[in-house]
Amino acid sequence: MREFGELEMAIMDVMWASNTPCTTREVRERMRYGRPVAYTTVMTVMDILYRKGVLQRVKHGRAWQYWPVERREEHDARVMTEVLRSGGDEAVTMRHFLERVSEDELDRLRSAVLDVARGTLPSALDAARSSVLETKSGDTGSHCADHPRRRPLHR
Repeated sequence: MREFGELEMAIMDVMWASNTPCTTREVRERMRYGRPVAYTTVMTVMDILYRKGVLQRVKHGRAWQYWPVERREEHDARVMTEVLRSGGDEAVTMRHFLERVSEDELDRLRSAVLDVARGTLPSALDAARSSVLETKSGDTGSHCADHPRRRPLHR
């Protein structure tokens, strides 16, 4: 199950890699896609992603600034949950899934299950979550780059 088409995924890769809101122009400049894509095409697809609820936006001058509603890992976890619950026997689906993962992935799953059962988060995840929650900065400029997180995430 894929939530995004190829162009949508190329745009989301840029959005998730950025630590700040991005304009359409900035996304188009940073996109890695197999062929040139018109500015208006990127703008249209970003508007579609906004209407799907995947991106948030605010008007800055004449341009929209966009940022993802969820981090990549949160998005992936949500999609995995939707797939698990999409039909069939969940226990059988989980068993088949576990048969397909590597030993390392299985070890990470065990660790994650224990963390959830204990109500603890690994320190890196906890720190990342904290940095995202304290993001609402007064900075109104566009900085679609690798700076400390300034992206407001709305829930």
